Amino acid sequence: CPAIDACESTNGGCSSKAECRRTTPGNRACVCSAGYTGDGIVCIEINPCLVNNGGCDRNAECTQTGPNQAACNCLKGYSGDGKTCTYISLCSQNNGGCSEFAICNDTKLTERTCTCKPNYIGDGFKCRGNIFQELLRNSNTSRFYFHLEALSIRDISGPGPFTLFVPLTDILNSDPRVKDWIAKGVMAQVLRYHMVGCANLLYKDLTAITNITSLHGDLIHISYSQNSLVLNNKAEIILSDAVVTNGVIHVINQILVP
Repeated sequence: CPAIDACESTNGGCSSKAECRRTTPGNRACVCSAGYTGDGIVCIEINPCLVNNGGCDRNAECTQTGPNQAACNCLKGYSGDGKTCTYISLCSQNNGGCSEFAICNDTKLTERTCTCKPNYIGDGFKCRGNIFQELLRNSNTSRFYFHLEALSIRDISGPGPFTLFVPLTDILNSDPRVKDWIAKGVMAQVLRYHMVGCANLLYKDLTAITNITSLHGDLIHISYSQNSLVLNNKAEIILSDAVVTNGVIHVINQILVP
């Protein structure tokens, strides 16, 4: 009599994910295929992510991709191949987007704080020093700074507060009167006419007053019309409210003459 092959029909009753193996005549064993687990009659996929995070880093997500197969992907805020993930410090690149004059501190994943360094003021993303520092840093106002230095004018070097109306660098460079004032020794008076002491006057404050006294001693007339602030009916404030540690700087498009 021929031996009965128990695997001949319907895979011997084993799971479709199992191999039917003949043992003795009329008997068989069901063995789950690679990547599956069970008794052979029932075989289910092995999910490697259920044990030890599938071999992924603890800061990675394990995703099953097939029977006993998985992909490792680092979580947000980390970088690497998934097997090894390293924390990405936001502050490690470009100071975290903070000002160069600010301290960047990582707080938690994908977050950081920006705080201006001592002797600077601002929101951490933009930090300003004192009047002299900011006049020099800004190309629109640097010429005014060089005139102050050339004449050793230090009236605005103290704690203030001071309000400055600074003519654009291009204006100071192109106005022929500047050379005449320097030659006649009156340039210092002209510069001081652009300074106001003991006052931190923002743009909104200036809209509410009509006259202020400069450090030169003469009044500066202020008028507000058509959404513009004009000084002495001539110089318009074109950039405003650059708040510094000892005052505020406004940029104007004409030179004020006492």
